[in-house]
Amino acid sequence: MLNNNEMPRSITYIAHVKSTMNYVRKTTLLSVLIFFLSEGMSIAQERKTLFIILDGIQRELLEKNPTPAIDEISSRGNYVHAHVGGLKGGYSETPTISAVGYNSLLTGVWYNKHNVRGNDISQPNYNYWTVFRHFKAAYPHKKTAVYSTWLDNRTKLVGENLPETGYLTLDYHFDGLETDTISFPHDDMSNYIREIDWKVAEYAANGVAQKGPDLSWVYLQFTDDMGHKYGESEQMDRAIQEADRQVGLIWNAIKYREKKFNESWLVLITTDHGRRKGGFDHGGQTDEERATWIVSSQQLNAYARDVPGVVDLFPTICSFMKIPIPKNHAMEVDGISLLDTPYAADLAGSLAGTELKLTWKAYEPQATAKVWVTGGNQFRFGKTDLYRLIGEIKLGEEKASIPLGHDYQNLKVVLEFPDGYTNVWVKAD
Repeated sequence: MLNNNEMPRSITYIAHVKSTMNYVRKTTLLSVLIFFLSEGMSIAQERKTLFIILDGIQRELLEKNPTPAIDEISSRGNYVHAHVGGLKGGYSETPTISAVGYNSLLTGVWYNKHNVRGNDISQPNYNYWTVFRHFKAAYPHKKTAVYSTWLDNRTKLVGENLPETGYLTLDYHFDGLETDTISFPHDDMSNYIREIDWKVAEYAANGVAQKGPDLSWVYLQFTDDMGHKYGESEQMDRAIQEADRQVGLIWNAIKYREKKFNESWLVLITTDHGRRKGGFDHGGQTDEERATWIVSSQQLNAYARDVPGVVDLFPTICSFMKIPIPKNHAMEVDGISLLDTPYAADLAGSLAGTELKLTWKAYEPQATAKVWVTGGNQFRFGKTDLYRLIGEIKLGEEKASIPLGHDYQNLKVVLEFPDGYTNVWVKAD
């Protein structure tokens, strides 16, 4: 038997070769890293999104109050005026009610499609998938989370574990505390909601810091309660400032993740409705009730400056997270991404005899779009509509008249851009 000092030359040579190869591997990796750094290039960051709904904060009160956490987030990206309520007086007019607004964000479509008209959430049309369902279909192993002061957000709107949503399952959740009347006895001043909001915010911050879910929703309610009870008041101002501190907890957790794990986060913050003059109620179509706002941690596109809708947050999240949307679903989405190149918006139309008349606002005037139409609406039943290609338009012209061949009473019209779609429903004059 040989001792350690009597190793055969062949074994010594092999050991030397292995050592040399390990050195080459290490120096090669180091060289690659030095190259990326010297060229100003970064290693790909994992993308994550967290969106927050702060209930019932009208725009002018947000702008009036000191909100250092929200301001810090918007300083990275943007703060823009936005709207809810769909097409005022039109086919997509949508009540300015909380659950209705939440679902417009989640699905990217207005009430006439998602069918949530009030907070009872009686008959949602789950054929219009939420962003969580699309995300899980595309990335089943990535993690999702809902942190909420209202249980129905997860169980009814997202529709966790329902047959209608394909038994969609979220990875993490923290909600339902409002149903625990022993630990959180209900009071007329809504102090129990205030306490629950803090627990939700703290749990969300810890969940983000420790687990880093890929797609998360945080919902906080206390500001809406203060609006209903006190209107525009010191109580509402204090609630807004408190909500900002809760946002700050979550934002600090995100900054920790970005620094420690080299992650890139999209943070979106919005509200679900404005309020009537005086700041008490909502639900109608006054300018004050429709007026909302959006904060983003990422820089937004030119379209975002033109008062986007809550439905635009769905395609924005899908864009950032690279969630592929099947064509038949994408042709139904009412929103436009606030991150991608915007081709056109504000599509409107009418039927005049056998002609389809369209108008729009162009952002890429040199681009063209295909025009698809269908007289049916089978998608709402979970089926596929049969579209007919009727022409191609130049976006810079911002209007078109297209012959149809015969009369229609109603049409669904979709413009197909080089990347993406927009749609409108039209009817005979």
